[in-house]
Amino acid sequence: MTKNKDTRKDPIEREEEIIEETASLQDEPVGAETEDNMTEDENPLEDELTQLQGKYDELNNSYLRLHAEFDNFRKRTLKEKADLIRNGGERVLFDIIGLVDDFERALIALHSAEEKDAMLEGMDLIYSKFISFLGQHGVKEIDTIGQPFDADRFEAVTTIPALEESQKGMVIDCIQKGYELNEKIIRFPKVIVGE
Repeated sequence: MTKNKDTRKDPIEREEEIIEETASLQDEPVGAETEDNMTEDENPLEDELTQLQGKYDELNNSYLRLHAEFDNFRKRTLKEKADLIRNGGERVLFDIIGLVDDFERALIALHSAEEKDAMLEGMDLIYSKFISFLGQHGVKEIDTIGQPFDADRFEAVTTIPALEESQKGMVIDCIQKGYELNEKIIRFPKVIVGE
């Protein structure tokens, strides 16, 4: 028991030691040391937070500007497409008005003309001018007679027996001309095929 008594301290002694330890801790600037540690820990975190907030604001601003630019681009493109659809044929129609003028003059002359030859010559001129007009706008006639029949390019109305062996599978006659615009068929020619 003496051994136990030596290792155990008297409660009064233990209380005095605790008071001394507490007093020594109070003498040290414990709060300052803790504040310094917190300040040192908080400063890098605050700096990093400030940097990240700045990057976020910059990216958000950039995103908003890009979104606004894209929205403006989309609206402008839609407006341009609508204008093209509405006014796309304006150039063609403007050019065709000249042909209408020629036809009106030809009709007036036809009613008062006595010479057929002059009228035929005038109609031939108007026709050639019209074909030239179509050519200027990328429209050209599809060659048919004497061509091998191609179901992708021709519309066969009927077939007739071929007079010669070389005419089999070939276009013999054209009932209605076909036209293509910039190598795209806009009207298929109606043809008669030899068999």
